[in-house]
Amino acid sequence: MVLVKEKKKKIIDSYKVHTKDTGSAEVQIALITERINSLTEHFKQHAKDHHSRRGLLALVGRRRRFLNYLKKKDTKKYEEILEKLNLRK
Repeated sequence: MVLVKEKKKKIIDSYKVHTKDTGSAEVQIALITERINSLTEHFKQHAKDHHSRRGLLALVGRRRRFLNYLKKKDTKKYEEILEKLNLRK
């Protein structure tokens, strides 16, 4: 479930705020969303993998906290990232 280095770099490049950005809320949300999507695909094959499902729920909670932070900090960026990642609120 770990992201491939090239894929991670591509995600960071598309969501970064400045040139050396690797940890802004936007980047973190995008990386976590990619991990959530890969785990969702994993569960289509392995429905009874409850240990990984617990990790998935932790990721969803972490992404929700990042989104709440971004909503408080900058509502415009929050709405942009929801639309860009195709997330619903």
